[in-house]
Amino acid sequence: MADNTFQNVGDNLNQFLANSAFSNLTIGQIIMIIAGLAFIYFAITKEMNPLLLIPIGFGIIIGNIPFPTGFLLGINEDGSVLSYLYLGVAKSIYPSLIFLGIGAMTDFSSLIANPKLILIGFATQLGIFGAFSIAMALGFSPAHSGAISIIGGGDGMTAIFLASKLAPELISIVAISAFTYMALIQFIQPPVMKLLTTKKERTIRMKPMRVVSKLEKVLFPLIGILLTCFIVPLALPLLGMLFFGNLLRESGVTKRLTDTVKGPLIDIVTILIGLTIGVSAEASILLTGEALSIFVLGAVSLFIATIGGVLLVKLINLFLKAENKINPLIGNAGLATLPESARISQIVGLKYDKTNFLLMHAMGPNAAGIIGSALAAGVILTFLF
Repeated sequence: MADNTFQNVGDNLNQFLANSAFSNLTIGQIIMIIAGLAFIYFAITKEMNPLLLIPIGFGIIIGNIPFPTGFLLGINEDGSVLSYLYLGVAKSIYPSLIFLGIGAMTDFSSLIANPKLILIGFATQLGIFGAFSIAMALGFSPAHSGAISIIGGGDGMTAIFLASKLAPELISIVAISAFTYMALIQFIQPPVMKLLTTKKERTIRMKPMRVVSKLEKVLFPLIGILLTCFIVPLALPLLGMLFFGNLLRESGVTKRLTDTVKGPLIDIVTILIGLTIGVSAEASILLTGEALSIFVLGAVSLFIATIGGVLLVKLINLFLKAENKINPLIGNAGLATLPESARISQIVGLKYDKTNFLLMHAMGPNAAGIIGSALAAGVILTFLF
């Protein structure tokens, strides 16, 4: 009887250990857990996009703890809590809600006051189409190339939106790459900006912006939604929410809704999208040659985007009078990493002239970059979906 009791205890103990994470842990999962810890470390100690990197980093840790199947724990197990939360990513619900919040937080005055700055926002989309061409040349399918290319827009939400339509199996790779580079943009852009500009160009002082009326601010989202989505209707889920959020902001009569959208709502969605994207980043998906190629292509696309924005400003300046010239240091701000790219323009500019403030001017192309990346995603969908 005692022997049977000990045997049962031993069997139960063996079963317990067999179902533990220690028994099933792989080298790949260890590497990914370390990567998740690194995300959290840099987010806390270096304050590198902490609102996203901390949820993503913690999600990576969760997603790479091995567990027995059949208990409805995993993100890929139908009926699990994580699988329901991940639907917001797979169905592009979270990106659309984030765009709603961005619209409510964004002041488009800089763009309205100087409409030609929208050209800079569109020029940086060269990174998207450059990455698409390179991906195709490397042998990726058109759908995969389209999903990868959007990393060059510097907008993680648009990247998730497009990948969910064209290549759902690449969502985690594309999203992790996009969010990582959004945090690293402060290291990627300045060397390119300095390389392509002269000291004289870096000290160009731009004319003060004119005051934009309330009527112009209210009309902007209304004209914007009609103009952009009639041309590229497949961008409607993103741009519709962006312009709606901006109308709430500028109408002046929906303060409660505006505060909710740009506060609690966007915070909740940011937590959910960061955590679920992190959980989906399993070692079997991220630690592959294909994932490495995508990660490298993401960096290349951002370099191309920055080059495109800076060179376009230099080209535009050839046709402008001296008093109307644009400082090419705001050319980088055409990426949709709002407001980080605009801050980079300011930081680099102050190194050469401590009294030359470029931030408000850079916000123009930065806002245009959000519109431009969503339009680029719509164009790609139009041809590939």
